[in-house]
Amino acid sequence: MDDDLVQRIARNPKYQELKAKRTSYGWWLTLAMMVVYYGFILLVAFNKPFLSQRMGEGVMTIGVPIGFGVIVFTIVITAIYVQRANKEFDDLTAEVTKAVLK
Repeated sequence: MDDDLVQRIARNPKYQELKAKRTSYGWWLTLAMMVVYYGFILLVAFNKPFLSQRMGEGVMTIGVPIGFGVIVFTIVITAIYVQRANKEFDDLTAEVTKAVLK
């Protein structure tokens, strides 16, 4: 890639905005995922009796739907990121591209 093009992209205010928003949003989603995941792991490590309680008369324990919830949460926050990336982040990328390639 042309060094001049790289410098124009790096100096573009919309690129700086895109970079800041994407990084900040990524860290918040990472924090949310870590809280959910490590919260589940801490439950497994320190509160096995809670997770092993049966639900109803069957063999399913409380730990199974909570573990499933961790998986679903991962899918949901991925979808949330993709939705924002397809709207806001792609729009900013297009603005940067248009401004830099004039």
